[in-house]
Amino acid sequence: MRTLALPTAVLAGAVLLAGCGGGSDGGRPVPVGGDSSSSTTSDTPSATAATSPSAPAESAQTTGASPKKAQVVVVPGSFGSNQAVQGLVQSYPLYFQALVSKDDTILRTKFPSFFYSDVSQEIVDARTQGWEMKPPGSVVVRGVITQPNNVIRLTLCRSQTTQYWNPRTKQWVVAAPQGSPQVIDMIKTGLGWRPYRLAPTKGVTCAGVRYPA
Repeated sequence: MRTLALPTAVLAGAVLLAGCGGGSDGGRPVPVGGDSSSSTTSDTPSATAATSPSAPAESAQTTGASPKKAQVVVVPGSFGSNQAVQGLVQSYPLYFQALVSKDDTILRTKFPSFFYSDVSQEIVDARTQGWEMKPPGSVVVRGVITQPNNVIRLTLCRSQTTQYWNPRTKQWVVAAPQGSPQVIDMIKTGLGWRPYRLAPTKGVTCAGVRYPA
């Protein structure tokens, strides 16, 4: 009788395919931080079905499933389709990063000079006075108005946590229990829509605004 020996390679032919998908959440709060392209509102990484229980813990961190916690949450509301609001969602995290770190370098290189001159003094004051800002913060878009010269004016409300805290007096530098108004003129640059300058906030109220963070 002849014995047939099958090659062992024939017995090792299993392929595991795993996939994941995502979707848009429309005008819901958009957390933005280290990655301005993200539009998910979840603070926790999505589960991966193909992850082995015996896999080392650090493997989940190297796959991008554990992003940095968002420093600021921008809520576009019903204005999410506006191109200037989309530019705000992308650029405001950089501005907020400069406020938190008290380093205005990124403002000098990524924003128009008018906006840099409007906000840089606040950063200088925070650095010299020892003020602190601890994220996350929240920004809610309240209105969009078209201005002359291709400028779009955005009316915003900033949560209390986007203000500086004075550890010496143990008080907010800007007392804003209901949030504080901010009006920003946006223009289209080579990098897309960016804050151009700060506009007057007279008549803007943030009473009743609900902040997600």
